[in-house]
Order: sequence, then structure tokens, then C-alpha cells
Amino acid sequence: MSAGPTSGARDDAIDSRPDLSERLSRAGIEDVSDPLAAWQALREAEGRRATLIDLYALAAAPSGRAPHELPLPERQALARAAMPIYWPGFNLTPAASRPREPVEIADFDPEWARRFHSWSERIAASLGSSAIRIDHVGSTSVAGLAAKPVVDIQVSVAELAAEERYVPQLEALGLSLASRDDLHRYFRPPAGQPRLVHVHVCAEGGEWQWEHLLFRDYLRAHPEGIQAYAGAKRDAAMIWRDDRWGYTEAKTGIILDLLEQAGSWATAIGWSP
Repeated sequence: MSAGPTSGARDDAIDSRPDLSERLSRAGIEDVSDPLAAWQALREAEGRRATLIDLYALAAAPSGRAPHELPLPERQALARAAMPIYWPGFNLTPAASRPREPVEIADFDPEWARRFHSWSERIAASLGSSAIRIDHVGSTSVAGLAAKPVVDIQVSVAELAAEERYVPQLEALGLSLASRDDLHRYFRPPAGQPRLVHVHVCAEGGEWQWEHLLFRDYLRAHPEGIQAYAGAKRDAAMIWRDDRWGYTEAKTGIILDLLEQAGSWATAIGWSP
């Protein structure tokens, strides 16, 4: 399946930063013979602004290809190598494997809220007091925002490491633990089942919880942010239809921009999760 356009024009539409060579120069990175090492150094310089797309670009440059023109297996191998750098403690579980599914963006659907409520009731009944709060997060939680039609549910718990208090219970609901890292645990339906819901378990009061709730609430209060984010999502899906990690990373710039705005907004109004 095609990864998108055969030129980098749409990549430029999403990412208006200085080009990669200029950013590497600013960071004092001269040796790019090892793409992963060069990217890790760029990430140390730029933080989250250095994305997986940059790593793809470093690997693609010697052959004169655009990042999305790298063969998918090469991109997947690069992403797996980068994930522990993104998320300390990251590892995939044996249940992580699913057939490749293309990225599809759908117009907002009120059914997403109903699906959340149905699942949240089941999760609450299953976890009891272990679930301190259960929230609808991600794009499907923002009215009017186009999204992949997969409902993201965030479950906040007191002790993330105490997996015995939530992993067996969520698996009994038909979900599989796909990955874990120091900030959260990620569940989704197993292979062969429709991808209707993702469940993210995080620590109550932690960075993961705070950031996802802030992003949601800011977009709910700012229609102009919804429109900008929707446009970036559709652009990213055109290029990265065959690469869910690439699609997610292509949105990083606008997400970080919106989070900066959201932080100022939160301070001004006294927002808290």
C-alpha cells in the first residue's frame, strides 16, 4: 500500500521548522553516519521537537529518498529502536502484534462518546476502587474534531507498577496489554478483533495524566485549535497511511505548539485536571 505522495511537498506543509541539516548544524552534530546516534544527539538538543520523522530522514538521506519513501520494514525497525529513547522502560509484549492497519481519518461521530461511556462503565465495574478516575481523551473526546475512529480511554491508578490490580481485569474485558513504559500501560483489542478502543493506564497526578487532560480541555475550549489540528491530522494521514507511528510523530510539532498555548491558558484560568 502506498505510503503517500512521491515528493516531500506535503511533509513541508506539516513541518515548517528549519530543514534538518540546519537543525543538525545548530545542535553541533556533524557525524550522521549512524542515523540513530545522530538522532539521539538531536533529541538531546531539541527534546520532543526531534521526532521519529527526523530519524527516518537521517536514514533515508544517503539514498536520496524522502522519509516516507523508506520501505516500511526499515521504518518499523527504526521506530522500535527509538521507542525506549522516547519512553524510558518501553517494551512490547507478546500480545502487541496485530496485522498492519492503514491510518484512516473520519469526521467527528457522536457515537464515539457513547462508546466511551459503555466501556467506562465496564472498566469501572471491573476495576472498582483501583480506578481513581476514567477519562475520555484523545481526538474522539473533542466534539467536532476529525479522528481515527478509535476511542482512547485513560484510567488513572494509584500505583502504576501494581499491574495485578488492573491487568488481569482489563484482559478479562477482552483487551490485551500491548506495551508498557515508565509512564503508562497501553491496552488494545487483540489481533482478529476490531480496533474500537485503546485503554491507557497511568499514574494519578502524573505527567501522562495531566498532559492528556490539558490537551483535551484546551481543544474543547478553542475551536481554532480544533481546525488547525484537524488539518494537520489529515495531512499526516495522506503521507503516513501505512505507518501509525509515523502518523503520530508527524503531528508532534502542532501538538507541542498547542500544549504551549494550553499551558498559558491553564495558568490564566486556574485549570486543573
